[in-house]
Amino acid sequence: MSVVTLHINDEIVSARSDQKLLEVIREQGIEIPTLCHMDGISELGGCRLCLVEVKGSNRLLAACVTPVQEGMSVYTHSERLVNYRHITMELLLSERNHTCAVCVMNGHCELQYEAAELGVDHVRYEYMTPDLPIDASHSKFTLDHNRCILCMRCVRVCDEVEGAHTLDVMGRGTNSRIITALNRPWGDSISCTKCGKCVQVCPTGALFEKGSSVGEMEKRHAFLSWILNGRERKEWHW
Repeated sequence: MSVVTLHINDEIVSARSDQKLLEVIREQGIEIPTLCHMDGISELGGCRLCLVEVKGSNRLLAACVTPVQEGMSVYTHSERLVNYRHITMELLLSERNHTCAVCVMNGHCELQYEAAELGVDHVRYEYMTPDLPIDASHSKFTLDHNRCILCMRCVRVCDEVEGAHTLDVMGRGTNSRIITALNRPWGDSISCTKCGKCVQVCPTGALFEKGSSVGEMEKRHAFLSWILNGRERKEWHW
């Protein structure tokens, strides 16, 4: 592993050669929005909110999956990027039903938080509002496909952290959706450990615990760091 030098918003920055742009950008105290990214699980680059401009590239690049390179020049908040992020958020909000009947606006909904940070107070596109099923067959949790933004955090944490691989994705394009137990009801799954990690990482109200208000649920993301640090210290075998 070596050290590379690059420019971020015209400032000289040093980084490890194995780092991704998002990590280096945040190390400089620069915040850019993300929804599919989460420390402790693999990167996806699916939400497209962390797009950055890299000098010499004809297209915008997702910072979470783009490795740093020697001499690259990166821009994080150009007018073009602000416009693209605004459009992306509007499309996310229009694809499914995110007009929740009850909203306490406590900041626990990451989708709502990022929309507010981006200044998205209305959507210019027609709402699709598909009538998707709600899987309430599980004894502890419910999956509401109408609230899902397909960030795949739940799929990745179930596979990479819990090791159960109960969740997956089926379909293509606007027909894509999260499935459980190879497209059987969640309650029929024999691989689900009922750990609740998928619920904790969900950035919307698509996954929630039964018997609790979705709007008042407090997500505990710190558990991922606790688990991963324990593995690194070899406090237990996994």
